[in-house]
Amino acid sequence: MRPGPSVTRVGVISDTHGVLRPEALAALAGSQRIVHAGDVGSAEVLEALARIAPVESIRGNNDRGPWARDLPDTRLVEIGGVRLHLVHALADLELDPAAEGVHAVISGHSHKPSIETRGSVLYVNPGSAGPRRFTLPVAVARLEIRRGKVTAEIVTLNI
Repeated sequence: MRPGPSVTRVGVISDTHGVLRPEALAALAGSQRIVHAGDVGSAEVLEALARIAPVESIRGNNDRGPWARDLPDTRLVEIGGVRLHLVHALADLELDPAAEGVHAVISGHSHKPSIETRGSVLYVNPGSAGPRRFTLPVAVARLEIRRGKVTAEIVTLNI
């Protein structure tokens, strides 16, 4: 059995609202996993992302209809020994991430990209990769998981 790669790359996307831009796909290329933090907009978005890497997604407040019925409101995902908690709106976080052994909380909803560390927990909002909102950038994020540690970067798309 061959050992796994020393670095796991995770693409992070949110608030596509049914729009999956070629620039977002290019920014996520090379990801070994993808997480979508809600407001997906259509099953076709998830299908396109799955052509890059396996996708874990949650339902956002605008995800309605039969296609979204099976998407959970929150999700705990373990990748490369790191626990990620997905929640669409950070205000809806109902657990203490540090107490639950969560390394990073991934959220969306605000359309505002951000990376922040609070105590031992990394909070990542990739912003919106869908329709531009106000003057906020169109963006995604990338996570790198190495030896049980997670780091993040925001990737602003040239739209």
